[in-house]
Amino acid sequence: MQSIVEILAQELGQKQQYVENVVNLIDEGNTIPFIARYRKEMHGAMDDTTLRNLETRLTYLRNLQQRRDEVKKSIENQGKLTQELSEAIDAAATMTEVEDLYRPYKQKRRTRGSIAREKGLDPLAQVIFAQDGQDIQELAKDFINEEKGVATAEEAIAGALDIIAENLSDDADIRKALRELCSRRGSLVSKAADPEADTVYKLYYDFNQPISRLLDHQILAINRGEKEDILKVTVTLPGNEGPALVCRAALKPTMQISQMVKAAAEDAYERLIFPSIQREVRNALTDRASEGAIHNFALNLKPLLMQPPVKGFVTMGLDPGYRNGCKVAVVDATGKVLATSVVYPTFNERKKQEAITTLSGLMRKFGVRHIAIGNGTASRETEAMTVELLRSFPEASYAIVNEAGASVYSASPLAAEEFPEYDVNLRSAVSIARRLQDPLAELVKIDPKAIGVGQYQHDCPQKELDAALGGVVEDCVNAVGVDANTASRSLLEQVSGLTAATAKNIVAYREENGPFTSRSQLKKVPKLGPKAFEQCAGFLRIPESKEILDNTGVHPESYAAAKALLKLLDCQDPKELPNSLERYGIQKAAQEVGVGAPTLQDIAKELSKPGRDPRDELPKPILRKDVLEMKDLKPGMVLTGTVRNVIDFGVFVDIGVHQDGLVHISEVCGRRLKHPSEMVKVGDVVDVVVLSVDEQRHRISLSMKQAKKQA
Repeated sequence: MQSIVEILAQELGQKQQYVENVVNLIDEGNTIPFIARYRKEMHGAMDDTTLRNLETRLTYLRNLQQRRDEVKKSIENQGKLTQELSEAIDAAATMTEVEDLYRPYKQKRRTRGSIAREKGLDPLAQVIFAQDGQDIQELAKDFINEEKGVATAEEAIAGALDIIAENLSDDADIRKALRELCSRRGSLVSKAADPEADTVYKLYYDFNQPISRLLDHQILAINRGEKEDILKVTVTLPGNEGPALVCRAALKPTMQISQMVKAAAEDAYERLIFPSIQREVRNALTDRASEGAIHNFALNLKPLLMQPPVKGFVTMGLDPGYRNGCKVAVVDATGKVLATSVVYPTFNERKKQEAITTLSGLMRKFGVRHIAIGNGTASRETEAMTVELLRSFPEASYAIVNEAGASVYSASPLAAEEFPEYDVNLRSAVSIARRLQDPLAELVKIDPKAIGVGQYQHDCPQKELDAALGGVVEDCVNAVGVDANTASRSLLEQVSGLTAATAKNIVAYREENGPFTSRSQLKKVPKLGPKAFEQCAGFLRIPESKEILDNTGVHPESYAAAKALLKLLDCQDPKELPNSLERYGIQKAAQEVGVGAPTLQDIAKELSKPGRDPRDELPKPILRKDVLEMKDLKPGMVLTGTVRNVIDFGVFVDIGVHQDGLVHISEVCGRRLKHPSEMVKVGDVVDVVVLSVDEQRHRISLSMKQAKKQA
């Protein structure tokens, strides 16, 4: 039997030694971001996604091994564990295969088969199944026992056939073969419970699709429709292929007696096996679709969190609304709240002009350069007012900000703790302003599921979803790095090695003692021990430190190597360090400095751009000065927009009209795609052509491939 390390190495296409190193590092309590960044020599520079996949599979394989051991022990305690069975359990590659092998030995509720066994009919069942030509009618008479409830030979035979049916249903090979048959030849069929009902599931009222061709979003949509009692769903096999498979496994067709076994096999299939297999196939489809949905959610979340910040400017956040007015918050370049207000631009023209006057005063007083407008209720009217406002401020601009999750944050205990003096609505305006300034720092305060870049997230296993999205958040935060002197507790909690308690203690320490002046000072924070310091130090920045390395991604353990590199290369311009290193020879320099080549390259990169933010290299968000409405859109118009969501069947693009347009997967590019994520990601700025506009249904159809043709 292959070891877990061997299996992982084979599955991931990695060297066995690297995999073993990663497993050991994980077992030692090292986090994935730390391993990915600071232990590259030990794992061959695997990226964080590969490392997280390794961690997930490691957990599964260890649980699988544990279950194998439990099953073998249970069977052994029954005195039924053979060498052959033990080897089969050890060879089982999935939990399902293990459970199949365990099925005959598992404690069951009373069944027709177990009742027949209680009546002493097991020997008769064995003779019938042997199909060796004996006269079963005569033999069955020997099993008549009125005390046990067997009054006739026919009753004895019927009970024996129940035992055979149950034995066949417990056969691991039959169940595995049926599952494979369903995967190859089966179809998922859905029908409407009420064909006249007008629901969002109309597409699935008469749906029949081969299982092998089912798309993830179809599976999840059908599941939801079934849960809401709108759809009736079954798995089907063509013709008689299912019963025929079971019969082939059970029958010796040359014997007359086979007719009895055939009847038992067909009964086993209809009554015991296929209902169970159907559930298993449906569960497997759901697991696959959920895994795909979680993967796509994580794929969309990462670029959303990594959106470039609009740094260094005073920003005004507008949370639009009708009845309760438009909430206003002005924050300085660091996100500190300078002023708040409420205006009512949607009431009437007089109120709108009053709103413009109020906002103009705030812009002049605080030097507002950017306005962030939430894209919710009354957003269009607020945008129109903003365009009018900006006529007096030509240096200023505005951006529409996706406010998904802002209301969740504003009503949270965290928001109440952060802004106890403001009501819920004003907190939301602050959050919108800060989202433009630093999306990552603000979005980490919100449950990722509330951010609005997923599909069917509520239908996915929440534990797995939370783990995947939490991993993305953690990777993004640590990739950017965190200023230990300004970061919120929420942001600090995502730093490698820190917990909610240590993050809280960091904030408390700097409030009591003033800003940190060195990384080593972090060791004085209560409960932040040596292991936690090792894990977090490289990701925490101290801009106020006299040691320039404290404001880089260079880990304190590599400070000596960094200084040795600077001395070795004698490079006067830090920006030229990577090039100087290339010219000198990376391997040669690594040997002289005493670290691995990947670490040395990272050091050179960090030293060349101290305090760098990897997000600054990405395309900036679109800042606008004029408004566009749906009625302004005409087929053939070429527009620039921002990708808001990427799902199985297409891409939603914000083109500045408050209703995202859909680029169907067939309109993304000129070639066939399995998934739109092959070409685009959330946050990408793309050119699109308007194909059609349906104002009544609020639908905009766009094309990316036609825009490319026109370019």
